[in-house]
Order: sequence, then structure tokens, then C-alpha cells
Amino acid sequence: MRRLIFEPEHEQFRDSVRRFMQAEVAPHGERWREAGVVDREVYRKAGEKGLLCTWADPEFGGAGIDDFRFEQIIIEENIIHGDIGFYINLHSNLVAPYIDKLGSEEQRQRFMPGIVSGETILAVAMTEPSTGSDLAGMKTRAQLQGDHWVLNGAKTYISNGILADLVVVAARTDPASRHGLGLFLVERGMEGFERGRRLAKMGLKSQDTAELFFSEVKVPAGNILGEASEGFRYLSRFLAQERLVAAIGSTAAAQCAFAITLDYVKERRAFDRPIGAFQNTRFKLAQLRAEIDALQTYIDQCVLLLNAKELTAEDAAAAKLLASELEGRVVDECVQLHGGAGYMEEYRISRLYTDARITRIFAGTSEIMREIIGRGLGLDERKLR
Repeated sequence: MRRLIFEPEHEQFRDSVRRFMQAEVAPHGERWREAGVVDREVYRKAGEKGLLCTWADPEFGGAGIDDFRFEQIIIEENIIHGDIGFYINLHSNLVAPYIDKLGSEEQRQRFMPGIVSGETILAVAMTEPSTGSDLAGMKTRAQLQGDHWVLNGAKTYISNGILADLVVVAARTDPASRHGLGLFLVERGMEGFERGRRLAKMGLKSQDTAELFFSEVKVPAGNILGEASEGFRYLSRFLAQERLVAAIGSTAAAQCAFAITLDYVKERRAFDRPIGAFQNTRFKLAQLRAEIDALQTYIDQCVLLLNAKELTAEDAAAAKLLASELEGRVVDECVQLHGGAGYMEEYRISRLYTDARITRIFAGTSEIMREIIGRGLGLDERKLR
């Protein structure tokens, strides 16, 4: 189905992004998967092309474009024509907004130019070994001592954990309050800040994921974002965009898997005819095509709502839930249609399958998304008692 949300300037931008991904990202994918990490240089190259934080103020090197459709295009083209392990979406759309929107003028002047140029790679550290999605159960602590905070604790499953030069770390600042959290800017080289092992994963092989440890790390008072006890509220403020970013990626991956499989069934033969000629194949792909088109329309509408600052937590949760669940079904069906080849890593559909499994977990599990949507319907257990 033709998408209606893009103007000619968006399509021109998409062409330039596609060329960048095909030239600077895709050719390195196999090497990056073997290394378990992408080259730092790819962030700098993306910065040079103006592909990092298109929304950032021109004084920091950004384009100052307050239109999320441009970021949507970057996410889609990286998934389809680049490499999923290049976490440009995390850098530009999940972490950088914390610094730009919550940071002081001094913090923005100090960090944003490097973020936009790709010299400073970002990560966010929330998840802990024993808490998962339960941020209120966070055990990492920060105590104010004079002109600095002392940070102690551990984080796990941190994307960009190895590459990151600047990490937004959530830590408990008020032991008496379950929601008393602060967000701290921890810089590479701070004493007591250590990176653990690079974690081996089922999928996303080229995306570095690591454990982070903080032992008596002295974080200057000037490195806290906003108010020291408002971190939980800050995190909640950005969750809708984070979940929409995840939904955009899942939908793009579903589109990619479908396109690859459509080409495959036209060429692969069984019983002296293309397997695409069998009714079973036609019906399965027809169903997937209809579902992907319907979902894409919903995701595009959510992008427009985000632009209008009207995207609700419930709408974003629905987008993330539907997109990640559909991605899972699409890649599973597409592996099946590839037959034995679908199980081989040399075929991209195999990698799309293993890469997809995490999307029903990160940015809030499917179960959490259903809980958010249900509460939005007034079905809150506490209120119905």
C-alpha cells in the first residue's frame, strides 16, 4: 500500500539515507557480527552526513528539524539496507533526547556537539540483574557527598555498553521512596566505572551489549539531569517515543522479511514449479501482506501524533505490542517458506528471525504493553476493587 505521510523532501532524504546505509553500513555487517560490535567510525560518518539527531539545535550541529518522519526514515533504511546492530536509533532517539530536553545549558553545550557529530556515543543504563522492567525495584544507589554524588551498583543488558562514551545511568537517590530515582551522566574514564563482559546473544550479533559496574564512582553534581529525585518521572516522559521507535523498527523488519521471502518463493522450485505458485504460499503471503500494510498505516499515524505531541502512552504501547508480535509471526512464516535454507545463517531471513525475538521483550515486554493498554481502558485492579 502506498504510504501517504511523506512529502517529496522526505523521499529525497530517504534516497540519500539509503545510499549511506548501502555504502557505509551494509558492507561491514558480516565483520561486525563476528566482532560483536560495530566500528566507532560509522557513528562519525553518520554525523558527517547529518544523520544523527536531525532534530538537534543547529548550534550543536543538528538540522533543527522538528519532524520525526526524518528519524523514522533513518530507522527504516538502517533496518532494511544497513545493519540492525548499528544502534543509531538508540543514540539519536532514545538517549540524546534525555540530555537535550532535561540537561542544563552547560550540559547541552558540553555534550550535544559530540553527540551530533558521532564523536560521543551514547547508552542508557536502567536494567539490573534482578529487577528487569521493575524500575521501582532498582538497587543501584547514588549518595550526595559535598559537590559530587557517589554511585554504586550494577547494570546489565546495556546496549552500546562497550562503545558508549557517555551513559545515562538511573540510580536510587531516595531510599525511602520507590520512585526516588536520579539520572546521572557517567563518562568514559571515570574512576570506578567498569565494563564487564560483552554478552553473547541469540540475535543482534553486531550490537554490543554489556554489563556495567559502578564502584564508588564520583559523579560531579553538574552531571545530574534535572532534579535528583525525579528520574522515574523523566523516564516515563520519554517512554512513548521509545516504544514508537521500537515499533518502527519491528515494522521495517517485517517489511524486509516479507520482501526477501517474496523474491525467494518466485525463484525456489519444488515439483517442477516455483513454490510461490502453490496456494499455501500465496495465501500465507497474502495474509501477511494485508497485516503488514494495516500495521504500517497505524505506525505512520502514530508518527504524526508524535509530531503533534499527541501520542499517548496507550497508543505507543499498542504500536509496540502489535508491531513486535507481527514481526515475530512474519519472520517465523518466512523462515518456513524458505525451508531448510531459512535455518542457515548465510540467509538473511535466518538472522531476521533471531534478531526479532528480543523485540517482544525490550522497551517493555508484550505483557507490560497489554497492562498499559488495559489500564487506559479503566481496567485498573486498584480502582475496580
